[in-house]
Amino acid sequence: IQSGINFSSDADSVTVAAGTYVENIDFRGRNIKVVGADRETTIIDGDSSGSVVTFDSGEDSTAVLSGFTITNGTGTYFVNLNSNVGGGIYISNSSNPAIKNCIIDNNSPTGLNAAGGGICCNNSNPTISHVDIFNNFSPDNGGGMSFEASNPVLNNVHVYNNTNGGWGGGIYFASSNPLLNNIVVSGNNSGGDGSGLAIRVSVVEMQNVTVADNVSTSSAGGIHLWGGSTLNM
Repeated sequence: IQSGINFSSDADSVTVAAGTYVENIDFRGRNIKVVGADRETTIIDGDSSGSVVTFDSGEDSTAVLSGFTITNGTGTYFVNLNSNVGGGIYISNSSNPAIKNCIIDNNSPTGLNAAGGGICCNNSNPTISHVDIFNNFSPDNGGGMSFEASNPVLNNVHVYNNTNGGWGGGIYFASSNPLLNNIVVSGNNSGGDGSGLAIRVSVVEMQNVTVADNVSTSSAGGIHLWGGSTLNM
């Protein structure tokens, strides 16, 4: 898959046949579509060798990842850079990609303060739609997903059975203004506050959102807000 990306140009499409691809891919600033045959049968396995998919070179909304299972990723928290790299997908530096029709499961970043088991997003505004995020783990915030200084749009997303050691077993938002539509956050477990959603200094727009059966060993098994956060429902 990476070879196809390397030889592509903006507006190209990389079409991927069903199968398991053991690699870690980086869009490298290319505004292209990378499309798998079927999300159940087209698998990118990160082989515990870093984030499975990376967008960190200014990709815009025409950069699309669709039709894959993203699994076995292990991004690393770099103490000297105070930087997180998500287990499954890492989005940073004003990247605004579209992630569609994917499964993101069994990813786990490494490092005590590592955040975003399934997706870690910093300073970006992705659109994530028709995605299932489950069985991911992060040592710190956001077992399923972590967003900081970002304004994501989430449509038809199911976040379930994720675990973490910090805040937000399902989803963590900090200094962000997300829009959530048709979302289910269920069965997540957190060692900190807000096992379903942890929301810090953020304004969150919610429509048709279910938060259920999440368990926290600290407080707020469903939703935890602090630092001037607001829910608009």
